[in-house]
Amino acid sequence: MLRALAASNRTLVATVFSLFCFAFVATPAHAADAYSGGVKIFLDKKADTGDTAWMLTSAALVLMMTGPGLALFYSGLVRRKNVLGTMMQSFVCMAVVSVLWAIVGYTLAFDQGTPFIGGFHFALLRNVDLHPCEYAATIPHTTWMAYQMMFAVITPALICGAYAERMKFSAMLVFSSLWLLLIYCPMAHMVWGKGGLFNVGVGDAHTYIKALDFAGGTVVHVSSGVSALVCALVLGKRRGYGRVPMPPHSVVLSVIGAALLWVGWFGFNAGSALGANGLASYAFVNTHLAAAAAALGWMFVEWIKSGKPTVLGAISGAVAGLVVITPASGFTTPMYALLMGAIGGVACFFGATTLKHMFGYDDSLDAFGVHGIGGMVGAILTGIFAVAAINPDVNMSGLVDGNPRQVLSQLIVTLLTIALAATGSFVLLQLARVLCRGLRVTESDEYDGLDLTQHGESGYNFEESFPGTVLEDSGPTLLHHHGHAIEPEGASV
Repeated sequence: MLRALAASNRTLVATVFSLFCFAFVATPAHAADAYSGGVKIFLDKKADTGDTAWMLTSAALVLMMTGPGLALFYSGLVRRKNVLGTMMQSFVCMAVVSVLWAIVGYTLAFDQGTPFIGGFHFALLRNVDLHPCEYAATIPHTTWMAYQMMFAVITPALICGAYAERMKFSAMLVFSSLWLLLIYCPMAHMVWGKGGLFNVGVGDAHTYIKALDFAGGTVVHVSSGVSALVCALVLGKRRGYGRVPMPPHSVVLSVIGAALLWVGWFGFNAGSALGANGLASYAFVNTHLAAAAAALGWMFVEWIKSGKPTVLGAISGAVAGLVVITPASGFTTPMYALLMGAIGGVACFFGATTLKHMFGYDDSLDAFGVHGIGGMVGAILTGIFAVAAINPDVNMSGLVDGNPRQVLSQLIVTLLTIALAATGSFVLLQLARVLCRGLRVTESDEYDGLDLTQHGESGYNFEESFPGTVLEDSGPTLLHHHGHAIEPEGASV
């Protein structure tokens, strides 16, 4: 039945269109009062221009993290024949996730509904206008929506690193779209949405478990990292993995990508302060110091273990530090951020090397080793190093500030995130397998590379103008071919 549905494009399009029309009709025609779906809209307030400017800049920085940041970082780590296919995975997430977010994703994440998922009052961006809202009282609702859109864009793109070089483009597209709506949106609602199961920052909604996640440790990194591991296990290893060398084709591209991720992460973390204020400054400094400490931590451990500090190790460590500090960036001090970064760099090094070798899974670009392990470590360390004075609006502390119970809360939320991401991803992969008639490319397509077989293009063109080497001498130009001088057409020797 599902295969028949997948084969009928008209049926699929008609079904999706009907759902969107229903969502449109089910929402109010305009924001007639100060509440929309239980989320307060400030009709009598004007946005602060300084805060709006910072948040628009932050949104652009977060988008830069996906393309070109993640696209370059991941594409440099694959073999040459897969560079365009890997870049395309990040790029297409920028397109398809943005469309889905505007149509239905935003409302599922941030409309007040149940403790697990939002309602439909913001479907098709209805009631999302220039007035500030309860989530961000000094910027337009549209700015807040656009900022959160960029988080949604990068999260499924992170998962692509686990199945690089072997997943069908069609299956990747279906899985990423379903994952956004059925895993990311519920997680965003539970942690950040009004009335969410773990929310601590918006309104008077009942909170069952208070989770500290300033910029996405659980919502973005634990969920994507665990899903990445499930993808790697379900798809299986790349053909030849462990027998055929598979070195990165260009660490240079990866260094550029990692540097762009580092810069973009200031929008990711400092932007989560939702204004140009002191909290944004704390998050900015914490982000930078954690990344620096983690880069050194990974580098020195690798240096001790293998005898050489690699460039790839240093940039991987920096990304690990950025992941680890994300949930705590607006809750802790710079010195604690340094410590968290150092711990995260070492933990992720062993997660991407020892742990992967121990269990033998093929997490192609270490999406789980960096984002999964780093997200878990960061979420738990947030419960240890949170300081209430840093963020008085939330006013929640961790172990070092006299609240050991927060560690338990962080652990519970982390485990629940793991359960949702793992179970949901497995089910969605099976659905994508049926709809796309398989998840993996064929053996011959994998051998030829995703660039040619999935997209009909090549990332690099090495065609030569002549069949041999051109030798310059005092006399006429000669072509040297297989050790013999040959005369070019139209010349005499």
